[in-house]
Amino acid sequence: MSNKGFADNQTSIETPNDIGVAEKPLTNKTTSGRVDINVLKSKLQEIEGKEFKKNTIILSILILALGVLGIYLSL
Repeated sequence: MSNKGFADNQTSIETPNDIGVAEKPLTNKTTSGRVDINVLKSKLQEIEGKEFKKNTIILSILILALGVLGIYLSL
């Protein structure tokens, strides 16, 4: 019976041939450094629209709950 342990491990490690490619930083290439203001405005309007709908729903639920509580307490 042979006992294989850490002594039998190979110590040679092969390195890839594309060392020059690995040294370059991983960045997204953009054609220009400019930002389109219309795209930013549309994203902002979309986010604000979602927040407005959420706030409207929460407010209407609170008003409805207050009305139901008022009717219940008046009986």
